[in-house]
Amino acid sequence: MSEPTCRACRGRSGVVVLDLGPQPACDYFPRLDDPGPDPQYPLAMWLCSGCGLAQLVADPTVPAEPRGAEPAALVLQAQDAVRKVAEAGLLPDGARVAEYGSPHGGSWLGLLRDRGLRSVPDGDQADVVVDCFGLMHAPDQRAALAERAARVAPGGVLLLQYHSLDTIVSCGQWNALRHGHYAYYSATALAAMLAVSGFSARTAWRFELYGGTILLSAQRDADGRTGPDDTGPDDTGPDGTGPDDVVRSLLAQEVTSGVGDWRVLQCLQRESQAQAGGLRAWLVAQRAAGRTVLGYGAASRAVALLRLAAVDRTLLPAVVDASPAKQGLRMPGTDIPIVAPDQLARRRPDVVLLFVADLQAEVRAAFPDVEASGGRWVDAQLASSSHAGGSAGLEQGA
Repeated sequence: MSEPTCRACRGRSGVVVLDLGPQPACDYFPRLDDPGPDPQYPLAMWLCSGCGLAQLVADPTVPAEPRGAEPAALVLQAQDAVRKVAEAGLLPDGARVAEYGSPHGGSWLGLLRDRGLRSVPDGDQADVVVDCFGLMHAPDQRAALAERAARVAPGGVLLLQYHSLDTIVSCGQWNALRHGHYAYYSATALAAMLAVSGFSARTAWRFELYGGTILLSAQRDADGRTGPDDTGPDDTGPDGTGPDDVVRSLLAQEVTSGVGDWRVLQCLQRESQAQAGGLRAWLVAQRAAGRTVLGYGAASRAVALLRLAAVDRTLLPAVVDASPAKQGLRMPGTDIPIVAPDQLARRRPDVVLLFVADLQAEVRAAFPDVEASGGRWVDAQLASSSHAGGSAGLEQGA
């Protein structure tokens, strides 16, 4: 394979830090009556040595994911984020707003309109440009960020929310790598990308969603404000326009954790092998003990995990999902059907394997009969890490 070209800086020097081999498209859920085999495509992460952007090597797939149900955790996080940005003085009443959202759902526009902001037509400049998990879906990262930056009106702010690469590495979230997600950001790499468009990070907020997501606020370098009329954070750098203590701390943490070092990122390769083997061993142990296990959450991040673990419906009879668009389909690359939530009550599983940890509070509240009938919710990552399976895995459940 020839050396990739960086999607941001166009450099050609870097290292493949995670290679999952041929995988089915993470966003294409075949019909249950489609016997396959499903087409497979390479799935690998490359770290650019120049700008430090971790990125998808190649993606020949065509986006086709059914719309999923929006998790309550995502809704609550959006509300919290908008509140904090407003408290920082970055959402003035009457300001114009433009949004670049994720194709997986979720929007801040309603929350922003409730605060007196008004949306603008596509392509128009805005005082507030929001990108909530949208940028990572752009194959050409340089062009996509330049487009967003160009739409920020003089004195305006660019808000970028992303799943932190530091979180992905420290939590062993190797299956965040998927087709259609072209970039995995550190604050360091994103700051370098912003600088090309003449922007600098000013402040940031951290949220527990997905184990750790960052909302970064950036402004055009010529738009820095000082003095009594400054509406931004009051702990900026010495010139009044640079990054505040939060951003500086975030950048320092990334130096310590080494997210720009390919040798550090290669721990994801080891995690993928260990978790896949651990999940299979755990499921085999549950079957041997006579326990019925169902999955919950037909998420893209479950696709590579199930495939690497060689899991089929003899080990996992079904995956429950709240999205009607996914019900009646099957998990890519497997024969495991996706079923409606009413199957939880009908099948009365001993264990429900949760593939999206952020759903835990929501599903426990929505389906109390699981625990009332003696069942347990178990985080898939905990089950994968337990290796031995059996009752130990159950004790780690919710």
